[in-house]
Amino acid sequence: MDREVRRRLAVLRHVEEVSGNVAMTCRYYGISRPTYYKWLHRYETEGVDGLRDRSKRPRTSPNATRAEVVDKIIHLRQHYHFGPSKIAMYLQRYHDVTISVSGVWRILHRLGMGRLPASQRYKRHDRRWKRYEKQRPGHQVQIDVKFVEPLTPAGPAKPGSKPQVKPSGRRKKFYQYTAIDDCTRLRIMKIYPQNNQKTAIQFLDYVLSQLPFAVETIQTDNGAEFQSAFHWHVLDKGINHVYIKPRTPRLNGKVERSHRIDAEEFYRLLDGVVIDDVNIFNARLKEWQDYYNYDRPHGGLDGQTPYERLRQKTQTESPG
Repeated sequence: MDREVRRRLAVLRHVEEVSGNVAMTCRYYGISRPTYYKWLHRYETEGVDGLRDRSKRPRTSPNATRAEVVDKIIHLRQHYHFGPSKIAMYLQRYHDVTISVSGVWRILHRLGMGRLPASQRYKRHDRRWKRYEKQRPGHQVQIDVKFVEPLTPAGPAKPGSKPQVKPSGRRKKFYQYTAIDDCTRLRIMKIYPQNNQKTAIQFLDYVLSQLPFAVETIQTDNGAEFQSAFHWHVLDKGINHVYIKPRTPRLNGKVERSHRIDAEEFYRLLDGVVIDDVNIFNARLKEWQDYYNYDRPHGGLDGQTPYERLRQKTQTESPG
């Protein structure tokens, strides 16, 4: 018996063995008579177990979060590792469900899902850097390359079993070129089988043909693919080209962060398996690009999509 059960049992026995008077025992122990009779009734009907503390949870909670909303919160947490604020954004945008960030936080902690996997947790930095954002679309576009190592299917799987994958005999190397506008976070992505200045130049021309605004500055790291031939091609287009300082990838932070989003929300959902064909690869990547630009709410844009931020900026800057 725990301490509280022993105390309540002592109160009941005090009436029978010591005082013989309920009122005197209640005054002695500092409890009310209704409380004494409640314990007595429970003891007579349930024995010692009736003296244990019971849940104070209400039988009905009309203002409780609906079960289907909780299921959506669990899905977003398990499959996308979203935090409370991003979950609240998604529920508002895609399901017309308004729930506070603190409400999502309480649900996650009640379900034991308050901590992300170690690979997804916030990493503390000794020195924080200041965030910035250009105020005009096209003022600066960051370009970077992400290496992707594909796997090919192992063949038809048995009915009801999970498809297996294995590395191909000689795996092809793929490179994801990514351009992101500093102001709107609008992104252009494409896969190439080589990583050199020729493909970098091809990607630049592709980016300029896809973006709905003029580009003033291209910012890259000091990789071999962005050297002299690429540099002069950018200048020939009437665009400024700047390099970030060596060993400071944070200066290209927006495109670096977008690659992390790709890993978390695009490649991870493919279970690391990409069809070993550049055209199919680009088709899948284009679907993800359209979703990112037009449908995915962005935490850095206060829940707007990049396209919504572009419309806001162009409407603000347009005369009248």
